[in-house]
Amino acid sequence: MVVDEPVAEERLAGVLERPRAEVAAALRELSAEYTAQGRGFDLRLVAGGWRFYSRDTRSAVVDRFLLDGQQARLTQAALETLAVVAYRQPVSRSRVSAVRGVNCDGVMRTLVQRGLVEEAGSEPETGAILYRTTNYFLERMGLRGLDELPELAPFLPEVDDVEAESLEGTMIAEAVAAAAAQAADGSGEAGRAGPDR
Repeated sequence: MVVDEPVAEERLAGVLERPRAEVAAALRELSAEYTAQGRGFDLRLVAGGWRFYSRDTRSAVVDRFLLDGQQARLTQAALETLAVVAYRQPVSRSRVSAVRGVNCDGVMRTLVQRGLVEEAGSEPETGAILYRTTNYFLERMGLRGLDELPELAPFLPEVDDVEAESLEGTMIAEAVAAAAAQAADGSGEAGRAGPDR
């Protein structure tokens, strides 16, 4: 309850001086028990670690308490930029701008400030800063890892129909928005970039 990011089973096992398998089994058992009892909180495995969350059925009350009715949702431009970074990472701002067809410098700064995107080194050829998504991004999307991002194929047109690469950013954003909507149905966490609940 005191951590601000998910904690790996290995770390918990080390602190508790217990075998990792025992800690992992206990965490899964606690998570199932909290769900069965209908507690107002949930113990979830996200972004490679375990963390407490408010249960999605209680999110409206928690939102009112923390946000006083205001939600910090991402703009369409931010969603598109975040989607390009998620699927193309590590990627430079100029590459994201090329995919989207518009300058993304301001949007990228916002995503970095919100902790959804971070610097990931520099491109050897140009020296441009590369960006990747963070564990916080995985958390907010309710994903355990990037391999859980939805496939893009169903959202992309046939290769013959693609006239310009700038269309790619919109299609990727639609894929992420669809995944966020799907995740929201199950977790209540996706698509929000506001404070933790």
